[in-house]
Amino acid sequence: MSTSRFPRSVYSRGTEPDARFSLANERTFLAWISVGLALISVGVGLESLALNLQPGYRLAASVLLVLGGIGCPVQAWFGWRQVETALREGRPLPFTPMLVGLPVLLAATGVLVVLALATR
Repeated sequence: MSTSRFPRSVYSRGTEPDARFSLANERTFLAWISVGLALISVGVGLESLALNLQPGYRLAASVLLVLGGIGCPVQAWFGWRQVETALREGRPLPFTPMLVGLPVLLAATGVLVVLALATR
């Protein structure tokens, strides 16, 4: 058991899991980072292109996308820590709240864009 790796609060627990599981957890971390970058990019693009959409709905949709993009790296970090700790301690994998939050956010953004199109 190595305690020289960061974060020690994770790596000092339990036993070293199969490397395939840790690497899959890291890929999931990177996927959340990618999703966050995409959401921020689309949110900024939606607002900066100033498309012919009702401005209030367009801004609301952009803000939702950017906030979702900010939430993804937070989920990436805390999700990685929780899963790695669970793997090391032989516990069941934890639930990811963003699995509910992200579809709700995207649905709300879609509704706002439809309203922005309908009211232009």
